[in-house]
Amino acid sequence: MTRILSTLAALVLLGLAGPALAGDPPAATPAAPSAPIDRWAPFRPLLGSWEGKSSGQPGNGSVRREYRLVLGEKFLEVRNTSTYPPQEKNPKGEVHEDFGYISYDKARKAFVFRQFHGEGFVTTYLAEPTASGFVFTSEAIENIPAGFRARETYRLEAGGLIETFELAEPGAGFETYSESRLSRP
Repeated sequence: MTRILSTLAALVLLGLAGPALAGDPPAATPAAPSAPIDRWAPFRPLLGSWEGKSSGQPGNGSVRREYRLVLGEKFLEVRNTSTYPPQEKNPKGEVHEDFGYISYDKARKAFVFRQFHGEGFVTTYLAEPTASGFVFTSEAIENIPAGFRARETYRLEAGGLIETFELAEPGAGFETYSESRLSRP
């Protein structure tokens, strides 16, 4: 009886091992988890340093900007310096600095840009992707009279980035304040 059980066990084992020994593919396994979504994919073309020229209400000037992922790629940091030398439109000249952080708000499923200006303004924008870039429209602006709105439009084009900054007084439509044309240094 023991011999019969041993023989049956051997046949069962061979029957189970047969397909593997014959080169058949292994039994199906659960699908591998898919790669995580790269939330920053639309912004990756911006990463790095940019330089260019700006024109508009403060006059003609130069612009330096940097985009980099920080804090474990949870935020996109934006640093900007716009320099306007003394000129007819701006006799004293000026250096404008701002920095900001773009984050992804999971609850709203939207990108939010918080921008801090050397003049003391803090603007919170909601980002809307477009075919060629992004439009950031203000949700709130601190330290400015109530009702003002701001909008930044980024357009990625062959060889560069065009950024248009617009302001709207209470009850009025947007007017271009400045336009910057940037390229890689």
